[in-house]
Amino acid sequence: MNNHSRLPAYIYTFTCSPDERSLCNMEMRSFFGLETSVNILKSNIEIEPSRSPFIKGRVEIMYEGKSISEIAEQVKNIHLPHSTFKVLFVKINDLDKEAKINYDGQREIEREIGWHIQGNADVRNPDQVFGIVPLGGRWYFGKYVKPEAVWLHHMKKPREYSTALSTRVARAIANIAVPHPDGVRAIDPCCGIGTVLVEALSMGIDIDGRDINPLVTDGSRENIAYFGLEGDVTTGPISDVTKNYDVAIIDMPYNLYTHATPEDQLSILKHARRFADRVVVVTIDTMDHMIEEAGFRIADRCVARKGIFSRQIVLCV
Repeated sequence: MNNHSRLPAYIYTFTCSPDERSLCNMEMRSFFGLETSVNILKSNIEIEPSRSPFIKGRVEIMYEGKSISEIAEQVKNIHLPHSTFKVLFVKINDLDKEAKINYDGQREIEREIGWHIQGNADVRNPDQVFGIVPLGGRWYFGKYVKPEAVWLHHMKKPREYSTALSTRVARAIANIAVPHPDGVRAIDPCCGIGTVLVEALSMGIDIDGRDINPLVTDGSRENIAYFGLEGDVTTGPISDVTKNYDVAIIDMPYNLYTHATPEDQLSILKHARRFADRVVVVTIDTMDHMIEEAGFRIADRCVARKGIFSRQIVLCV
């Protein structure tokens, strides 16, 4: 059947390490309102694959059917007189282990589908890439988008310190806080050297930075400028924030640059309640009682692990 409908549909594939599973699932819940244990899902929500450190690819569904032959019949409608193409079998799918298709079988499916497309195939440098993937007992075909791992370029910053979030975690946290950026204003009022700011700004998120320590705000500005980004970073306590924001991202200070006592942490949360509708809290300690005392309700949470070290990411509304 032809799958053209009022709303476009997409299939996304993911990959993550066991330590990242909880964080990946929370990012999926933020993007799509659901998660999956098989690293593949279908949604009407359009997300640019390069935003996520976990998305491996996206198929924009053009056709679907119960068999490869049904797909092959439908792709005859594709005419590419002035461009080349490639068909890619998407390896991440929900086929049972005994139904998995080996390398030769995957190439045969690619050839069978490609044979019916009216155009010139080019497996090395095609103008367009199409994906073919099984999901839920059906086959799906459409334009395939592979992400650019933008966050990889941000791993080496001119200003760093050891307790900063990794770029992968920071990027996922920015997505959890602002899954759909249009019209959303965000702030990182304890921004440190700007790890979250760099990831958020690189995705077009409207975010301000702030920190009480002038040494780290200088570092944050330097890091932002180094990657050709622009963002407003101010120096001062969270108590002086006067603007209102849709969401705040707070990586609770606990290091030698800006150590915060439990009383300081509670004060940070109370001030965030004053100027932000939602808050994503990153903490090494469980602080549910503080979150509730500050007037928030916990809506979602996950744990980001790195070996024996772990951080909690808590979405508060």
